[in-house]
Amino acid sequence: MPEGDTIFRTARTLQRALGGQLVTRFESVFPALTRVHEDAPIIGRTIDRVDSVGKHLLIHFSGDLVLRTHMRMSGSWHIYRPGEAWQRPPIDMRIVIATDQFVAVAFNVPIAEFETEHTLHRHEAIGSIGPDLLSDTFDPDDALQRLRAHDAGDIAETLLNQRAMSGIGNIFKSETLFVAGINPFTPVPALSDAELREIIRIAQRLLKANVSSSRAGGGITTYNGLRSARPGADNDDRVWVYSRSGQRCRKCGTRIAYRKHGPYARGTYWCPAL
Repeated sequence: MPEGDTIFRTARTLQRALGGQLVTRFESVFPALTRVHEDAPIIGRTIDRVDSVGKHLLIHFSGDLVLRTHMRMSGSWHIYRPGEAWQRPPIDMRIVIATDQFVAVAFNVPIAEFETEHTLHRHEAIGSIGPDLLSDTFDPDDALQRLRAHDAGDIAETLLNQRAMSGIGNIFKSETLFVAGINPFTPVPALSDAELREIIRIAQRLLKANVSSSRAGGGITTYNGLRSARPGADNDDRVWVYSRSGQRCRKCGTRIAYRKHGPYARGTYWCPAL
């Protein structure tokens, strides 16, 4: 599943391409979006801005209309010049938004809804979301309180709770806790405020580093990514523990462990020496 940094970069790219432009074409395979388009046409509206909230991507159109999409596991947005060949087959297309200069295509996006500014902030998925680690207004004190309030049993599961903090997925969960030196299965009440603040600080630093990294489009980097990855390095060369089950810990040499846990059986990687 794309994590907060990926959605942030996608929103930034779409904003650069579409922001302030007039919509000249709109298509969708989602009946609900098509019905709205028929009743209140999208063509002729201006794209006021594109931004993100946690893992939700929001396209704001003039006339108080907002398209909310969520990528889940396989969704993505692509940008093309008019007439340029798509990199994915047409059968994967879910939404097309075109201007005179660019064509934005959503492939395999499973969730797409039109909202108004009013309904958006009342929407359960948005209204209850925790502070976004990549937001300019991120409040670590609020995040700390929410981590306590939304305790999911251990710190690994709690970090994935978007009502506590938004933007962290499986990769950053495992990487953040390793860098912080915290065992992922530690109960939240067993962690001090100082330890939770350090986890918050590291998570924010890693996410921001991937947003600003010129290599970010090639995959998440936490190990070499804060310096410079070797040319041609694969994902294993850019992370501390994620997807490295059975390999040696980069710090102590212990074999990296892997376990599925929690109500959704999500995987966690960690060094047992922590």
